[in-house]
Amino acid sequence: MDFNVKKLASDAGVFFTRAVQYTEEKLGQAEKTELDAHLENLIARADCTKNWTEKIFRQTEVLLQPNPSARIEEFFYEKLDRKIPSRTTNAELLGQYMQDAAKEFGPGTPYGSTLITVGDFQKRLGGAEREFLHTSAINFLAPLRNFLEGDWKTISKERRLLENRRLDLDVCKARLKKAKSAEAKAALWSEEVDKAEHELRVAQTEFDRQAEVTRLLLEGISSTHVNHLRCLHEFVEAQAAYYIQCHKHMQDLQKELSRFPNAFAVNASTSGVSTGPSPLSTATLPGASSPSRPPNPSNALESSTLKIEEVKPPATGTRKAKVLYDYDAADTSELSLLSDELITVYTVPGMDPDWLIGERGNQKGKVPVTYLELLS
Repeated sequence: MDFNVKKLASDAGVFFTRAVQYTEEKLGQAEKTELDAHLENLIARADCTKNWTEKIFRQTEVLLQPNPSARIEEFFYEKLDRKIPSRTTNAELLGQYMQDAAKEFGPGTPYGSTLITVGDFQKRLGGAEREFLHTSAINFLAPLRNFLEGDWKTISKERRLLENRRLDLDVCKARLKKAKSAEAKAALWSEEVDKAEHELRVAQTEFDRQAEVTRLLLEGISSTHVNHLRCLHEFVEAQAAYYIQCHKHMQDLQKELSRFPNAFAVNASTSGVSTGPSPLSTATLPGASSPSRPPNPSNALESSTLKIEEVKPPATGTRKAKVLYDYDAADTSELSLLSDELITVYTVPGMDPDWLIGERGNQKGKVPVTYLELLS
């Protein structure tokens, strides 16, 4: 083992003199060489870039992987330089649960067949999410991580070296000042002055060289911004493509569901009155906007035989309903509604299950179920 005592002692001496200089500067007992304004601005800009890049990086990680345990696991895999195992997305897991439930309920039943279809589309959504996460990790997270773990570490190392060179320079300045002060008292100190001046010139040269190296690295922050801007555009494009794909899947799912027979119509005809909107309808969501106007009934039996003025309320089966949203009648067969008013509703044989007959005083007409909250 090569153990150089002289070098160790020299390094310890340099460290000690730097510590003394730094302490005296903090106490205001020693002069400090200030960096030029341009370099100070570059340092401030670099610090700002590092701080915000770190915050954006961390929050993007949270957005892409909300589970902190999963993030910690991925962190260790990266540090161990091992491939991160594929993880099932929540949508894919939900889709699998729906399809497994359909097997238990019976795939031939309306509920079972619907679960199979919805589960399939949930898996598609999960696949789209997986692709988005993969693309974002490569095109956005990786460049930010490379800057924080690569470029920034190099900049920090050179800045620490520049600070050491500055301390050495100020130590030499203080030493020369003391030598000149002693020279004024005794001519024998002229040799010490020459030595101090030489050390100062060397320290100044090393400081200037290190300042130039640090300046060049800090000016590279502009290139970093350009690179991160490009990555940001790619992230937004990936996010937009993901949401467009999700929207398309949901539109296709709605089309698929519209092909299934309306099981709610059976429930309505057997109970004598519609049960109102399902728990997932917009009518039950706080602050939700009014639902879209349901299509006007096209049932041939209803259009040919149902005349509003001739409809009589049944002896039993009428209910009170609270109006959730304003509704303007499309024709004379419908009844206009005002939000929060109470009306009497009932159904008649052959009527479209999305509509009820509503009465308010002497006024009568068809009203859409989704605009009502049926009361007991």
